[in-house]
Amino acid sequence: MTTETGNVQLHTVDWTDPRAALLRAAMDEEVMPRYADRFENVSAEEDAARDAAFAIDPATMVLTLIATVDGVPAAHAALRMLGEEYELKRLVTLAEYRGRGLSKALIRAVEDAASARGARRLILQTGDRQPEAVRLYEHLGYTPIPIYPPYEAIWFSLCYERMLPA
Repeated sequence: MTTETGNVQLHTVDWTDPRAALLRAAMDEEVMPRYADRFENVSAEEDAARDAAFAIDPATMVLTLIATVDGVPAAHAALRMLGEEYELKRLVTLAEYRGRGLSKALIRAVEDAASARGARRLILQTGDRQPEAVRLYEHLGYTPIPIYPPYEAIWFSLCYERMLPA
């Protein structure tokens, strides 16, 4: 895919790929401060429940994608097997690369991979302080669903689904 602002390529990588790890770290640096006050003055039990909800077993990650622009890692998305469900995980586009369709291309690729594995729907979790993510998901046809496991401990979660073509 070529845009006016560079050559874009999607790459399948291992979850532990250093480029993927750096993109996820950049996501954490941007998003976590939005929720910092929600993690203050919580009990050890609440803290442990939150950590458990956000924990990712690399063995459950069935696909990890990065998008590069002119060879530079710019965006990330992954597909996780969560019980019997397929879940979109860790979608991020670095700020300087937004507006080029990278997130949409990654979501389409994740949806295609889930469909190829027999999934009838794709689920995801985001937070109530990420309106740009909510707008994107809703624009792409994702609809709200109740908070699903393991995110019940994160009361400010917003969860979505998108039914996939058969």
